[in-house]
Amino acid sequence: MAQGLEGKICLVTGAAGVVGAAIARRFAGLGCRVVLADIEAARVAELAKEIGEGARALPLDIADAAAVAYALAALDADSHGIDILVNNAGILSNNKAAATSADEWRQVLAVNLDGAFYLAKACLPHMRARGWGRIINMCSLAMKTGGLTAGTAYTTSKSAMGGLTFSLARETAREGITVNGIAPAYILTPMVTEQLTQEQRDKLLRDIPVGRFCEASEVAHVAAFLASPESGFITGEIIDINGGLHFD
Repeated sequence: MAQGLEGKICLVTGAAGVVGAAIARRFAGLGCRVVLADIEAARVAELAKEIGEGARALPLDIADAAAVAYALAALDADSHGIDILVNNAGILSNNKAAATSADEWRQVLAVNLDGAFYLAKACLPHMRARGWGRIINMCSLAMKTGGLTAGTAYTTSKSAMGGLTFSLARETAREGITVNGIAPAYILTPMVTEQLTQEQRDKLLRDIPVGRFCEASEVAHVAAFLASPESGFITGEIIDINGGLHFD
C-alpha cells in the first residue's frame, strides 16, 4: 500500500494538530520529505525534530495569500516544488447562523477554504511541469449532512472544499494530477473531546453504527492511499470515513 512515494515532497497543513501530525508521520514513514505547515511555529518545529531527517517546519498563516505565495516560492527554489499537497488545516465553529458574527464567518472561510485555494494555486505549476501531483483536501461529514453538530460557517466552508476538489480535479485530470477529498466524521481530537459536551459525545457514540470515534491514523491511511500510484485513476472523489453514520 502507498509504495512509490519515496523522495516525494509532501506539504501537510495544520501539521501541529492531531490529524495533521498523523498524516505527516505516515508520509514520512513512506519515504517522503515532509513540510509541516502550521501557524503554531513551536509545535511544528517540535514535530519536525521528532520525525527527523527529511522533515521541515514551515510556520505559515495559510489565510494570508501573500505569505503563502512567498513561502511556496521559497520552497520551489529550495526543494524543487511540492509533489503532494494535503490541505488539512481547519478551524471549527459550532455556531449556527443566528449566533455567527461576520468576523467569525470570514475567519472560518479564510482558514478552511481560502488557504486551500492559495496553496493549490501555488503548487500546481510544479505539478504540471512534472506531469504528476496529488492534492488531498480535508472535507467533512458536515458537507453532506448540513452539519449535525457543526455550525453554519464550518459546514459551508467544508461544502465549498468539496466544490474546490471537483473543480481542480476536472481542470487537472489530463495532466497527471489527481485531486480528491476526505470526509471524516468525529475524529478523536480536541474538536470532539473539548468542543462537544459529554451528552453530545454519548449520543454520537449511540448513533455511529461502529460504536466509536475515528482515529487520526485511519485518516492518514486514506490520505496515503490517495497519494499513491495505485490511486491514479481516482480523481474528483470524496472518501467518507464516518463509521456508517452517513451513506451516499
